[in-house]
Amino acid sequence: MTIDPGSIVTILAFDDVPEHQFRVDEVFEDGVGGIAMTGPLAGDYGETDWSLIKKVQAGITHNPAPP
Repeated sequence: MTIDPGSIVTILAFDDVPEHQFRVDEVFEDGVGGIAMTGPLAGDYGETDWSLIKKVQAGITHNPAPP
């Protein structure tokens, strides 16, 4: 699974937080950081480890050149 900044992923449910969509802003060795797009945490920054990523919904395959 390739995940880059800008990718949209599905995060599995944990604790009292249901499964939700998450925009990846940073990729770390042990997981990712970014913004929840749906669910009760929508708009909040968070970090999660790889084990909670269910699937990649959409991904950025390259970084466009600046204008």
